[in-house]
Amino acid sequence: MNKYKKIGLSALAGSLVAMSASAEVTLSGGASVTFTSTHDSDKTGYGMADSITAKYSGETDGGLTVTTSLELDGGANASSSFDNRSISIASEDMGTITFSGHGGDTVMSGFDDMMPTAYEEVFAITKNKSDAATGAGNLVIAGQTANNTWRYDSPTVSGATFSVAYMSADTGTAAGRISTYSDMGIKISPEAVEGLTLGYATGEYDKSSTTLGLDHTTMFATYAYGSLTVGYQDSEIDGPTAAASDESTSWAVSYAVSDDFSVSYGQHEYEQGTNANAQESSGFSASYTMGGTSIKAAFNSTDNIRTVASNDEDSFEIAISFAF
Repeated sequence: MNKYKKIGLSALAGSLVAMSASAEVTLSGGASVTFTSTHDSDKTGYGMADSITAKYSGETDGGLTVTTSLELDGGANASSSFDNRSISIASEDMGTITFSGHGGDTVMSGFDDMMPTAYEEVFAITKNKSDAATGAGNLVIAGQTANNTWRYDSPTVSGATFSVAYMSADTGTAAGRISTYSDMGIKISPEAVEGLTLGYATGEYDKSSTTLGLDHTTMFATYAYGSLTVGYQDSEIDGPTAAASDESTSWAVSYAVSDDFSVSYGQHEYEQGTNANAQESSGFSASYTMGGTSIKAAFNSTDNIRTVASNDEDSFEIAISFAF
């Protein structure tokens, strides 16, 4: 081994020792059991999800905090035990730079639904049998999510945080592969108006199979006054033709009856291109928390699922979850 390699390894070892002296390892996780019943497709069943997240963080001599996160997931991603995993570098003055090898949020995907709710989004649990069999969910504008994503989140200044994300080529099939994707957004909680939160994000990507460039945008506002929170969100896909341009709108209201019990109601509408059948969802939800244990329930209804006429569904779900 030459002296340059020795010097490099010695410097690396010294850095790791310096960081490990103040390192912290934290574990968090939980498990949930759900019962779901869908009326029109007569689909009823139980489900379970569980996950454990380990985080290792330490501070370098230069004052940077380095954090590695790894999630062991036995729920929706049961075919692959390791789910979300990432590494980040952060400081109070610089903000946070994150590389997500799997499961990271872009700005748009993190803003897909910002409405107040006691449980799930109003479009989340209503699927008919064919949709459930293929894994297809109800339509929502959420930008792009994939592996190997870079993201930067600025420090919060006067209630405002700026974020930007970039993703290179997706590893999907050639027919649906994304060549590149990038987005940016801002979230503001003005100090002059307590309880108000505003957000805006925009993203752009190309599909290599069709050379079709699409722009995604979303904007939302929520306002909390005492125990009451209301929200409104508008999202769009701007394509080169009317058939490739979609729009969705959402509104919701939630009320904290007590520190442990809350209820909510919301509506979501999705208009897909030139399709005359808008997907329309609405629903009630409630949650009750007892320390690390929560009981949640929702009754949701969706008409024209995936903008297919008369593809309607009413669903009820109750879940009990445990967290540590």
